[in-house]
Amino acid sequence: MKTTASKTDSGWSISGSKTFITNGQNASVYIVAAKTNLAVAGSKGTSLFLVDGDTEGFERGQNLHKMGQHAADTSELFFDSVVVTEADLLGELDQGFLGLMNELPRERLGCAAIGVAHAEGALILALEYIKERQAFGAPIAKIQSIRHKIADMATQTELHRIMLEHYKKLLSEKKLTPAQASMAKYSSCEMECKVIDEALQMFGGYGYMQEYPISRFYVDARVQRIYGGTSEIMKEIIGKSIIGRI
Repeated sequence: MKTTASKTDSGWSISGSKTFITNGQNASVYIVAAKTNLAVAGSKGTSLFLVDGDTEGFERGQNLHKMGQHAADTSELFFDSVVVTEADLLGELDQGFLGLMNELPRERLGCAAIGVAHAEGALILALEYIKERQAFGAPIAKIQSIRHKIADMATQTELHRIMLEHYKKLLSEKKLTPAQASMAKYSSCEMECKVIDEALQMFGGYGYMQEYPISRFYVDARVQRIYGGTSEIMKEIIGKSIIGRI
């Protein structure tokens, strides 16, 4: 993190930049993480600030061009001595990283929910198509290998739906652990991509055409294994948690 906030007589002055910010073009208020104590290393000394989109010195950069998820903008943001008041400090000074970490389980469970719903949607598209698509004089739904793939896809979506509903209950009770949220995010998003890939394969060449919704499912899903914490980071969190119990 290179964005900093320097103390002034009336508040703080923020300078730096951000990238890969979802809704950066359309938002009117931003929660900005900035270093407020440069004397400490790593995540320490980070604070959160509320910044209005019309504040002098704040500028929205280009809308970045993504492979998928075109309905949501992803932007660069720039801060050139943006002045905010003490009232704009969100939470406690130098405790911003803890605030972000406290919200991560909810964010990651949200990614898991998207993954499960996305996979369920792809399964529905595949089911509709294989009942209509004819090969060798019959719907391809009658081909055993297709039925077996559908069985795997349905089983995976069902298992992850059960996990998601259980973890949603734990979240509402404030009992969901970071490791459980990481498990949900990692497994659901990996499953999402596999199920959608299998669904697209059933469409054959048509699945690669943009006019078929399954192609959009495919490009929209890929980032799920990246944002909110990559699959590799999720496994690191899970592994450390399990090893720490022994």
